[in-house]
This record gives sequence, C-alpha cells and structure tokens, in this order.
Amino acid sequence: MSAEPTLVTAAHFDYVRDHTRAEDDFLGALKRAAAADGIPAIWISPAQASLMQILLRLKGAEHVVEVGTLGGYSAIAMARALPDGGRVTTIEIDPKHAAFARRWVADSDVAGKVDVIEGAGDDVLRTLDADSADACFLDADKGGYVGYLDELRRILRPGALVMADNAFAFGELFAEKPSDPEVPAVRAFNDHVAAQSWLQAAIVPIGDGLWVGVAHDD
Repeated sequence: MSAEPTLVTAAHFDYVRDHTRAEDDFLGALKRAAAADGIPAIWISPAQASLMQILLRLKGAEHVVEVGTLGGYSAIAMARALPDGGRVTTIEIDPKHAAFARRWVADSDVAGKVDVIEGAGDDVLRTLDADSADACFLDADKGGYVGYLDELRRILRPGALVMADNAFAFGELFAEKPSDPEVPAVRAFNDHVAAQSWLQAAIVPIGDGLWVGVAHDD
C-alpha cells in the first residue's frame, strides 16, 4: 500500500468510465431530448449514477429527497435502486425542466417511484415531514446548498445517506479568479459540511466531486 494518495488524472476517469456499467438507451435518449429542448447538459456521469445506486442499495433506502431535478436523469437513476414502494421526491424550480422531467419519468420503468415537485428548494423542503427520508441528493443552485442541508437535517432519519454534487466547483475549486460565479458558494458549502458534528462525510473524487456522508446524532 502506498503512503501517498494516487493522483487521479483524466486517464483514470476514462478507465473508471470504461469499467463501469454504461447508461441504458432510455437515459441516453433522455439526454438527447433534453439537449434538443434547450435544457443544459449538466448530467451526472453514468459512473457517478452507478456509485449512487450502489450506496442507496447498501443503505436500503426507501425515500430519497433530491433538490435539483433538471431533466430527471438522476431521479430516474436513483429510483431504480429503490425497492418496491420506494420513492424519490425531487424538487425543481424551473417549470420547463419540471415538465420535461415529468414526461420522461412517466415513460420510464420507475414512473410510480418518482414525484416531481415544482417550486423553490427551501419552500418545498419546509413542507416535508421530519424523519421522513433516508437519503438525499443535492444538485441545484450552489448558493442554496447550505440552507438545503440545514433543512434536510430535520427531514433525514438517523443513519441517512447524504450526497451532494459539484464539491470540486466545476474544476475551479482552487482557481484564484474562478470564472463561474458559484465557486465561492461551493467552497462555503464544503467548509460548512466539514464543520457539521451531525454528519460524517467525505468527498469522493468522481465526476465533479461527490460529497458522501452519513447523518448521525451529535
């Protein structure tokens, strides 16, 4: 075993992609349709989707709360990892994106497992019951992440799985003058997560960096 971490390069990411289950034809068609409809092409990778499915299955998750639906790719992927009767409650503020996601969820193999709720993340999260979810995934506006996580603390059961995308800030985490205006919010969220006594979490270097954590009592 090496005492030093392995530097992960683009070649490693290509290797991971080539050795992980590829997305199916349905999710590939969803991405093409979204692009044709003008929806931003900012999907999680198939490798990240596979990792998230593994984590959800290991957890035995039955109810997942997602903030940031976009076209429904990740919601559908996560729902496929849930048992019969499981569900993903996914929140999307953009009416066009929510409508697109509903159409594709309805045509998917998990139509009965995904509820797309249109509205602002903070507003919708406040309506969800306490201790009602055993996993969450954040992939929305980065400036809202801290508030979303704080509200999810109420919603998540002890032992819940916590996942949040873009911990590497679109590749600009260490940039002195980042071009993306959301980079400071990502940095602030990363610091916030690291300071939470109720959450044990680590950044997994897959995609643009995925926070993976477990909620527990202080």
